[in-house]
Amino acid sequence: MSYDKVKQYFDEAGAGDKVLTFSVSSATVELAAKAVGCEPARIAKTMSFLTDDGPILIVTAGDVKIDNHKYKEAFHQKAKMIPREEVETDIGHAPGGVCPFAIKDRVRVFLDDSLKRFDVVYPAAGSENSAVRLTIPELEQFSRCHQWIDVCKTMQA
Repeated sequence: MSYDKVKQYFDEAGAGDKVLTFSVSSATVELAAKAVGCEPARIAKTMSFLTDDGPILIVTAGDVKIDNHKYKEAFHQKAKMIPREEVETDIGHAPGGVCPFAIKDRVRVFLDDSLKRFDVVYPAAGSENSAVRLTIPELEQFSRCHQWIDVCKTMQA
């Protein structure tokens, strides 16, 4: 189970107390925000894409969307999300619990600049009813971030 792998990953890092589980679903940004008790923007959603160099994850703030033009500038190809039925095989987590932790070795993780406005964010933890409470430096550390990028539409003021 993906949650167990994520929990073990954080336990081994001495940060198991950062993993949260809920009695309700946290499979969408809105549900996760309700379960955590925060604004939806603080939910760090993890999106999975296929590139010529293999699968990647892009973690963004919960209130933004990928900007196709910026994506193409960053990756030199059109954005192509991994089909829902292939996400678990390619990434290691099923939709609703996709996160940048305890993933397959060949998957690179990118963090979007939209997250930098927060001190604490909540990415999923491998299941449809879990999350991890992390500071931005912790997210960078535990996700083994390949690099920071700017691929989202500008946020509304």
